[in-house]
Amino acid sequence: QVQLVESGGGSVQAGGSLTLSCTYSAYTYRTYPMAWFRQAPGKEREGVASIYVGTIAYADSVAGRFTVSRDNAKNTLYLQMNSLKVEDTAMYYCAANPARWGLLPLRPTEYNSWGQGTQVTVSS
Repeated sequence: QVQLVESGGGSVQAGGSLTLSCTYSAYTYRTYPMAWFRQAPGKEREGVASIYVGTIAYADSVAGRFTVSRDNAKNTLYLQMNSLKVEDTAMYYCAANPARWGLLPLRPTEYNSWGQGTQVTVSS
């Protein structure tokens, strides 16, 4: 497993922007699948965006508003969130699976390493 630490969460008004960061330990020198998930109170954890090398996938609910990127030189995964909505309020988690290759589905069971989460609250 790889160690993951999220940061950048906070409170913002609807329409605003936030950038989340996830720093990860250099578990292996090769690139492995990573993703962002979120979980609102009383709801299941849902996938937001996944990335593997140059391939990216987004959940329909965030496509066109969120952008995921990765800087291997800084061991950091990012999630740029624009045009935030009240329904984006959730705990956001960074996930990885260094034992796999390719772009993984946005299902929590596909990932074996998780960060502690960072809270994003969007108010109207």
